[in-house]
Amino acid sequence: MSDSPSTFRGESDGPGGIDWEDSAELHLRLDGGGLADGLKTIRRGTFAQLISFVMTLPESEQAVYSIQKAGDRRYEIGEIRDLSRRSDFPGA
Repeated sequence: MSDSPSTFRGESDGPGGIDWEDSAELHLRLDGGGLADGLKTIRRGTFAQLISFVMTLPESEQAVYSIQKAGDRRYEIGEIRDLSRRSDFPGA
């Protein structure tokens, strides 16, 4: 897993697009962030693993979570769903 920051909007600087193996954390969407943000982590894994996990949840529960990608920003459910449908998504 890479812990180096990726570029704006989550694309890697390589030809393959998104770094699916980048480390990531699952959070409650409204956990407040802040200095203790790392302590509020529910689950850790690769970006692809956490996207897959969220997509296995009942649709009514998915929007409760967001994914914080290493060196990046939080991805909300709309983006998580879009990413899960990409042809290059490892879980596809």
